[in-house]
Amino acid sequence: MTISIRRLVLQVLLAAFAAPSHANNADRVVNIAMEDQFKNRHETLRMQGDVVVLVYSERKGAEAALELGRKLHVQFHPTAGQAVATEWSRQPVVGLAGWPAGLAPPDVHVIPVACLPEVPKALETVARSRFRKDSQFVSVWLDFEDTMRQRFGIVPNEPNIALLDTRGYPQGVLSGHVDEKMFAELVGLIDQLRLKSLQDRTAAVPAATTIR
Repeated sequence: MTISIRRLVLQVLLAAFAAPSHANNADRVVNIAMEDQFKNRHETLRMQGDVVVLVYSERKGAEAALELGRKLHVQFHPTAGQAVATEWSRQPVVGLAGWPAGLAPPDVHVIPVACLPEVPKALETVARSRFRKDSQFVSVWLDFEDTMRQRFGIVPNEPNIALLDTRGYPQGVLSGHVDEKMFAELVGLIDQLRLKSLQDRTAAVPAATTIR
């Protein structure tokens, strides 16, 4: 996929995001569930209220995907750049222009996913051990069941990004090298998804009651 086509894909995502949606909301929510290298189970459904960025790849695209994931994480969690390894994933999300003071803004969960459908069941333990050695503190979701390709599609040997908004709705997939301009556009799209959730968040705050 050429850079011009990838930029067109991102522009289409932006246009689709801006357009009103009349689809059945329940039919659009997805839940991506898998274990990480520590055998901890994770589900995107538990992250509703925040934006989820799944950065995934096959083996040959893993290094580029991890680099992109790190860059996105630091973009939205700037203090991670100076944090020790054990605290890198726990840094606060950056503020959001136009967001009310006193109301916590949506977080951005940048999740690295290693696509490993070729690994036999008997060797999954070996794969987990390797990832524990390579990533001692940052959770990496291990896709042994080919979930990401089946759900979102995948471009081989390249980083792939699947976006879920704060309600858990898929907003599209971007694949291949992301240059600086595209990165800025992607960051802008994520912030739009965060800002759009304001109506849902304020509606969920119960009205004050008077105790008599």
